[in-house]
Amino acid sequence: MNGAPTVVLVHGAFADGSSWNGVISRLQAMGVPVTAPANPLRGIAADSAYVASVIEQIEGPVVAVGHSYGGAVIANAASRADNVVGLVFVAAFAPEEGERLGEVAAASKDAILGSVQVARHYPAANGDEAVEFTIDPAGFRAAFAAYVPAEQAAAMAATQRPVAELAFSEPSGRPAWKDRPSWAVVATGDRAAGTDVTRSMAERAGAKITEVAGSHVIMVSQPEAVTNVILEAMAAVASVPVGA
Repeated sequence: MNGAPTVVLVHGAFADGSSWNGVISRLQAMGVPVTAPANPLRGIAADSAYVASVIEQIEGPVVAVGHSYGGAVIANAASRADNVVGLVFVAAFAPEEGERLGEVAAASKDAILGSVQVARHYPAANGDEAVEFTIDPAGFRAAFAAYVPAEQAAAMAATQRPVAELAFSEPSGRPAWKDRPSWAVVATGDRAAGTDVTRSMAERAGAKITEVAGSHVIMVSQPEAVTNVILEAMAAVASVPVGA
């Protein structure tokens, strides 16, 4: 696919770039340039600044794809990166300016993730003690990866990356979905971000919504369906000039 936008896949909390492997292999088989940078998971401001820097150093147009918390990160990062021509939210948050994800998630009637989160402490850069969260492995599959085989979910629980409390308490900035076209994959059995929250946020963002049966890590259990939505977005923005 010569001249195609680069696809930047941004993972969410409790995960890493390998959660996109099924999508990456499909895109690479089609010759689509794709990268899945590490999301630092240290807070909205820091994470979006880092991801924006990654995107800005890519030559040509970019379709930014975010899973879960990664959706909030790309919504903020793309506001700084003029070469982002489209956004794809995958079981993801798409916050409005000033919203805090902790407050949004607490309002979900579908999510149970809060009941299995465990608070940990780590030394912050200024020497103070800061808080981060992990998921109790005993509740990981039910809350995060219900449609994934048990052995695979157990491995994901063992390799999960903690997310700083700032990811949930910092207010979001002006989102790029206000001036960039967007698409959304809504997982109908999402008990982490909550299907109700991801659907309502996608509707508010004016995203073209595709509903797919599966749990929160829909790109793991249904990589073909997620890839198809990304390809749809790529086709739609193929003629959009960078910075338009």
